[in-house]
Amino acid sequence: MVALPEGRRWTLALVFGGRSPEHEVSLVSARAIFEHLDKDRYEIVLVGIDRQGQVRVGDESFFAGSMDQGAGRVVRWPASPKDGFLRDEASGEAVTPPIDVFFPIVHGAGGEDGTLQGVFSLAGIPFVGAGVLGTSAAMDKDVARRLLAAEGLATVADAVFDTLELPDAESVLPVIRSLGWPVFVKPARAGSSLGISKVDSPADLASALATAHAVDSKIVVERAVPNAREIEVAVLGDDEPRVSRPGEIIPGAEFYDYDAKYRNADSKLLIPAPIADSLAEHCREMALRAFRALDLSGMARVDFLLPGDGGRPLVNEVNTHPGFTSISMYPKLWEAEGLSFAEVLDHLIDSAFRKNASGPLRP
Repeated sequence: MVALPEGRRWTLALVFGGRSPEHEVSLVSARAIFEHLDKDRYEIVLVGIDRQGQVRVGDESFFAGSMDQGAGRVVRWPASPKDGFLRDEASGEAVTPPIDVFFPIVHGAGGEDGTLQGVFSLAGIPFVGAGVLGTSAAMDKDVARRLLAAEGLATVADAVFDTLELPDAESVLPVIRSLGWPVFVKPARAGSSLGISKVDSPADLASALATAHAVDSKIVVERAVPNAREIEVAVLGDDEPRVSRPGEIIPGAEFYDYDAKYRNADSKLLIPAPIADSLAEHCREMALRAFRALDLSGMARVDFLLPGDGGRPLVNEVNTHPGFTSISMYPKLWEAEGLSFAEVLDHLIDSAFRKNASGPLRP
C-alpha cells in the first residue's frame, strides 16, 4: 500500500447512486464497500448521486435512498487539480476535506461509461478502476466486442441497431433471422442484465426491442449459445494484474437476468467452476487478454459463455464496475483466492494511487 502520512487517514470519497436503472444495485454495493473499508486508514466521505443527477454529500442514510428524498448537501465536483474539495453548489464553501482518492461504484450509464472518470481526471485526483477510454469502451457491448475480436478473442455472434434503424421489428427481421432463433435482445450500454429478453420467434421481437430501447438507444441482438454455462473470471491490478480461477453461475431462472442476480435465492455461485483445469486456464488467459485489449486497470469481471456441446468459450462481456453486494461474484472469487473483501478494497485503492502519474496530490 501507499505509505500513509503519519497521524492522518486518506480521505476517500465513496461515490454511488446515479441516474441509471442500476441505482439500487449501486446503493447495495456501496454499503458493502463502506462496511469493509478500514476506518483507521480511510476517512470516508459519502457522495450520493440522486436519481435526478444531483451530487450530494451525506451520511449512511444514503444507502437507504435518502438522497432521493432531498437528504444531504448538494455539492459540485472539484474544478481543477488545485482544488480537491467538494463544495456547496450554491455558496462554493468547502464541505469536505480535500479528497485524496475517489472510489466510484456507480453502475451503468453516468458511472462506468467514462463520464465520472473524466471528471476525476480533469480534477487530477486518483480514482479506483479503469480510466475514461477503458470504461467507455467496455460499457458498449458493440465497441468492446470489436476490440476483443481484433485481439483474436472469440465473442458472441450479434447484430447491432440504432433506434433510428428500427421503425418496426419487421424491418430488421432478415438480419436477425440470419443469426438463427432463439436470440437475446439487449441494450448495448447497460449492466445488471437490465432490459434483456430472450426471443424464440418473430412474434416476440417487437416487445423485446421495446424493452431494450427503454434502457438504451443502441440495441444488440445476439445469437443464443445453446445450453450455455455462465463462467466468470475476476481480474485485479494494473501492469501485472492477478487473475482469479473461474466461477460458474447457475441461474435461478432461464437466464441470469436482473431478478436472478439480485432477488432469486435459487441462483447459485460455484467457486471454482467445475470445469477441466485446461479450460479454466484458457479462460484465465482470455480474461487477461480482454483486460489488456480494453485498456483496463484496477478491476474487471470477464464473463464467458461456454457452449453446452463442448465448444470453445466465448467472451460475453467485460464489466469494469462489478457488483460488490453480499452475493456478487467478484469479491467471492477473490475470497476463494485468499483475499478478503477488505484486502481487495485496499488493493484497488493502492492501484488508484499508483496509476496516477504524480501519486497522491496531498502528502
